Amino acid sequence: MDKSEKFNKVFNAFILIGMAVVTILVTAIKLRDADGGRALLIIAAVGSLAGVLANVLSANGRILTFLFGLIDVTIYGAMCLTGAKYGNAALHLLYFLPMQVVGFVQWKKRGASEGEQVHARRLNGRKWLLVGSIFLVGLVAAYFILSAFDKTEAATVVKWLVLTDALSMMCNLLGQYLLSTAYMEQWYFWIGVNIASVVMWVLTLRQTPDSSYALIYVVKYSFYLLNSLNGLRIWLNLSSSSPA
Repeated sequence: MDKSEKFNKVFNAFILIGMAVVTILVTAIKLRDADGGRALLIIAAVGSLAGVLANVLSANGRILTFLFGLIDVTIYGAMCLTGAKYGNAALHLLYFLPMQVVGFVQWKKRGASEGEQVHARRLNGRKWLLVGSIFLVGLVAAYFILSAFDKTEAATVVKWLVLTDALSMMCNLLGQYLLSTAYMEQWYFWIGVNIASVVMWVLTLRQTPDSSYALIYVVKYSFYLLNSLNGLRIWLNLSSSSPA
C-alpha cells in the first residue's frame, strides 16, 4: 500500500466516523432540548449520514455514490422546503434526483463498476469558458428571482441569505452535471457549494435558533468541505491522462 492509498483510507475513515459521531451527539442533544421537530431532526440525521457516505464514494470515483446520493438529496430537498430554501429544494427534488440515474449510466460507460474507479476527464478551455459564463449568468438570475419570492429577510442592498442560496444553487447545478459526466472540475464547484451552505445554515441558525435540524447541516457541510478538498486531489490524478 503506497502513501497516497494509506492517506485516503485514514482520511475516509476520519470523515465517516467523525460525521457519524458528531451527528449522533448533536441529534441526541437536540432531541433532549427540542420542544418540537424531533421527527425532522432524526430524518435530517439519516440524510446527512447517507450524504457523507455518497460524498466519500464520489471523491474516490466509486459508482455506489449514486445510491446513497439518492437518499441524501431526497431528504435534503424536503428539509429545504421546511426551511424556506426554495431554490435548493427545487434543485434537489427536480434536478438532483434524476441526475443520480444519469450519473450511474454515464459512469458505467466510463468504466466504473463496484471494484473499479471511473475514468475521469478534464474540461478544455472552450468548455471552461462555457461553464463559467453559465455560472455567472445563472447566479445573477437566480439571485433576483429568489429575492422576489423571499419574505424572510429585510430589504437591504444585498440579501445575504438569498445570495448564499443562489450561489449554492448554481454551484450545485454545475457541480452535479460535471459529476454525472465525470469531469474533474466538479470539485471547484463542490467547494463553493460547501462554503456557501455552511454560511447559509449558520445564518439560518442566527435568524431562527429553534431550527433544530440546521445545526446538523452546519456540521454536515463542514465535513463535506474537507472531503471536497480531498476529492479535488484524487480527481486531479484520476483525470491526468484523460481527454476532455
